[in-house]
Amino acid sequence: MDVLDGTIAEMRAALEVGEVSARELVEGYLARVENLDRSGPRLNAVIELNPDALASAGESDQRRAQGRARGPLEGIPVMLKDNIDTGDAMTTTAGSLALEGHRAPADAALVERLRAAGAVLLAKTNLSEWAFFRSTRGCSGWSSRGGQTRNPYALDRNPSGSSSGSAVAVAAGLCAAAVGTETDGSIVSPASANGVVGIKPTVGLVSRRGIIPVAASQDTAGPLARTVADAAALLSAMAGPDARDPATAGAPAGVALADPRNLDAHALRGARLGVARDCFGRHEGADAVIEAALALVEELGAQLVEVEIGYDRVRQAPEMELLVTEIRLGVDAYLADRAGAHPRSLADVVAFNRSHADRVMPYFGQELLERAVALSGLDAARHARVRAACRAAGREAVEGTLERHRLDALVAPSMTPAWVTDLIDGDRKLGSCAAPAAMAGTPHVSVPAGYVYGLPVGLSFFAEAFSEARLVGYAHAFERAARVRRPPSFAEHADLAGSERVTVGAG
Repeated sequence: MDVLDGTIAEMRAALEVGEVSARELVEGYLARVENLDRSGPRLNAVIELNPDALASAGESDQRRAQGRARGPLEGIPVMLKDNIDTGDAMTTTAGSLALEGHRAPADAALVERLRAAGAVLLAKTNLSEWAFFRSTRGCSGWSSRGGQTRNPYALDRNPSGSSSGSAVAVAAGLCAAAVGTETDGSIVSPASANGVVGIKPTVGLVSRRGIIPVAASQDTAGPLARTVADAAALLSAMAGPDARDPATAGAPAGVALADPRNLDAHALRGARLGVARDCFGRHEGADAVIEAALALVEELGAQLVEVEIGYDRVRQAPEMELLVTEIRLGVDAYLADRAGAHPRSLADVVAFNRSHADRVMPYFGQELLERAVALSGLDAARHARVRAACRAAGREAVEGTLERHRLDALVAPSMTPAWVTDLIDGDRKLGSCAAPAAMAGTPHVSVPAGYVYGLPVGLSFFAEAFSEARLVGYAHAFERAARVRRPPSFAEHADLAGSERVTVGAG
């Protein structure tokens, strides 16, 4: 077994018997970062290495030798998206040159939990700048600080965003697992585009304290990993209440999380799943992959019910107004809380970007940030109505559909295959199924399902709030039977001349 490509459970077992040390794991991943990210295919997924990673790994080895292992992630190297605070030598910038050099005063709540579980923080990952909320014509995976991240399955293809660097780092084997964040699609879409597992949790399952925000109504952090069990292990370590994030007070006491050691390969048996037909029809290749995946889901014992969730009605909700309002509120509060930090507000960020336009805006602008800064003040009553309208639209699509058809979960194509990266005209996204769960604040899991011209396509499971354990079980059962994932080849282009246009499973 190549330990670096193993699962977290396999790494943990190797660490426990002394087959490998945490320091050796870190050294191995750092070599891959040098060979694949900094040179070779130049994936550009890592924005900043942790200068203390080797020392942290050494401390982990010492704890293990003394019988003081902290938890289930002891010695496991993990990367974090560069909008998540770490109170160490690494900076937190959201990919923005305006925040270059900004060091957070303390760890984000989820980072505190990862450290308590024994994880070794290896690096920060690149992202779509400001979590892809800067321009209406932006390019996913690009930031002014980090440049353009590349899809490891076809280097000219886009990694999707905004957790692009986290997904690419996992797909390319630069770390054991990584953390991303999502407001609408930013975990599940890059998971699909890069052939990895992504879990967007219920808003409030993981604390948002210490994360540069977009919209408090929808923001959440979640794991990206090469297997469902690994994603579940990371989520279990990250999740939990935080007195300084009121959203976590909404989680039921003792909310069930999937135990990564005991996932059920038969979890789909007897499940009643709604096939969200109005999330199909955007790409015939992706649809073909998902139809084959659903046939396997049926073979595994699930009952499929044809439904429509009202996706078009969800997209008519005033989500953009919500995000524009809440990024102003959230970023202003985040920056004001950083003693000595500059800039101190979103208006300062916009002014910095204008004065450094040649470096910050060489390809596209900052219309969304400008619009947010132009708000004269918060109309609290209108904001409450807009927030309620978005949440209601999402919940009607997800929880309403589940209730009407007596379903356990909904399934759909996560996203169409990755598009060609275009810094001039921006993204050519053909659509995803992320919006309903994003607006509802409910969980969403994407698991690899197959390939179109060698480009990964994911299968999505989503359901009501705090149903993570059930969704993880379904995704694991499918993953175990389908055995889809294959390592990326770092090809320059998609395999348009391949013998099979659509490959179901690993092929």
